[in-house]
Amino acid sequence: MDINGQVEEAARRVQVRFVTKLKSPFKAPPTSIAIPSNLTRLGLSSIVNNLLKAGKDDWNPEPFDFLIDGELVRMSLEEFLLAKGISAEKILEIEYIRAVAPRKQEEPSLHDDWVSAVDGSNSKFVLTGCYDGLGRIWKAAGSCTHLLEGHTGAVTSVCVVNPRVAQDGADQIVATASKDRTLRLWKFDADEPSHQIKRIRAYKILHGHNASVQSVAANPAGDMVCSGSWDCQIALWQASGSDTGDVVSVKKRKKGAEEEDPQVEEEAKSTLVGHTQCVSTVVWPQDEAIYSASWDHSIRRWDVELGKDSLSLYCDKVINCLDVGGEGSALIAAGGSDPILRIWDPRKPGTSAPVYQFSSHSSWISTCKWHEKSRFHLLSASYDGKVMLWDLRTAWPLAVIDTHNDKVLCADWWKGESVVSGGADSKLCISSDVCVL
Repeated sequence: MDINGQVEEAARRVQVRFVTKLKSPFKAPPTSIAIPSNLTRLGLSSIVNNLLKAGKDDWNPEPFDFLIDGELVRMSLEEFLLAKGISAEKILEIEYIRAVAPRKQEEPSLHDDWVSAVDGSNSKFVLTGCYDGLGRIWKAAGSCTHLLEGHTGAVTSVCVVNPRVAQDGADQIVATASKDRTLRLWKFDADEPSHQIKRIRAYKILHGHNASVQSVAANPAGDMVCSGSWDCQIALWQASGSDTGDVVSVKKRKKGAEEEDPQVEEEAKSTLVGHTQCVSTVVWPQDEAIYSASWDHSIRRWDVELGKDSLSLYCDKVINCLDVGGEGSALIAAGGSDPILRIWDPRKPGTSAPVYQFSSHSSWISTCKWHEKSRFHLLSASYDGKVMLWDLRTAWPLAVIDTHNDKVLCADWWKGESVVSGGADSKLCISSDVCVL
């Protein structure tokens, strides 16, 4: 009986047809074939590679992921069909996509202290913030072109103020936030030839918080920034010019025989009050709405014009990070003082409960970030030393990036196909050739 059962198990096969939206050379013949039902993702990938390499002597095996009825397969084919109640009697259509995982690791870019913040929103450079009080501009792994000098405390957050406005590189503006209770705005030319590291100072210093500034974000128009602080407040600042801000003073400094550009000090244009503990993260995805996360266990959406919160979500954990994106640029992802990445959809009634929860990390989550051009993909970073790549169509991570040997404090996408991350090991790591689209 057992022998017959084993024979039957070994002989069980399923008729499948592999389909894809990928272009040549990744298009397999659309004919149906019979395959063992106990194959997992690796076995399916091996079959597709065999189909693709037919007649191609120079074919390099490529890792693939597989979707059935729009859901990623993360178990054996038979287990998946059984779990989803899908009949194996008819020809099964399986869509394959290139696996979302880095295929190359760049050499780490070393800093002098913890790398606490990173922004990859401009394809020409990566912006980092460090506990040594400096901001840095990197054109590539190991290639630092600018040092942003001036903060008297650790840099806690950074952002590119106008990533789309200044893609040509000239007059690129970036913002930094610090434990010294200030924000600073910097201007530089990203296209300038860099034979040696250029040291620059801020053109504007923003005063107003009375505790460490934890987060800074810019509006899509690039003319304002907002900040969240340990003083429980969110402040809004003018980024361009000084005609509408409250100018405190203007400083000039002589360097040799040359006089440098004036350094303006300004106060906040307005503040948003409502959180009762540290505002850990702010994001500004639409000009009319700011989102914030706090140690008071709440996520809020603020109407910029009215200065009031229009949405409040609560969970039972301190929230460290927040991002808005995904389908319709409306999903709210957040992580905090447990290993769970939570995602809310505020468009649905009864939005108090997350619509997705991912729990593969083993420690606090420090960062989450949606991919700009995908409604399914996002990343998370954790104090467990790992960066994980996620797809909403499966509960398991697509890839685990394990390049840091200490807490990962920050991470972002860069150029749409790379992941940049910084940590308590003082490294900026770049994991490239991640095929999201």
